[in-house]
Amino acid sequence: MAERHFDRYLVRSGASPEGSRYTAWLAVTPSEGRGFPVYYAICENRSFREQARAEQAASDALAAVLALEDDGTPVFPEGYTGFADSP
Repeated sequence: MAERHFDRYLVRSGASPEGSRYTAWLAVTPSEGRGFPVYYAICENRSFREQARAEQAASDALAAVLALEDDGTPVFPEGYTGFADSP
């Protein structure tokens, strides 16, 4: 799990099992300790067979976050898909 601090939020990356596969996610939590985390799926239309690969995808997505909107929604570069596949 990786984490980054932004002005009013802490963002963590991780992976959770979904059946026999794993989903990569980012969790955005208010820094002041008021409120609950909001989870964002990474590569929503893809799951991973290995937890380590899902965690790496989530960590890579966290590194790609440019900023957070006022409500904590991650802002990614234009055209960012979250996939490492070459076109």
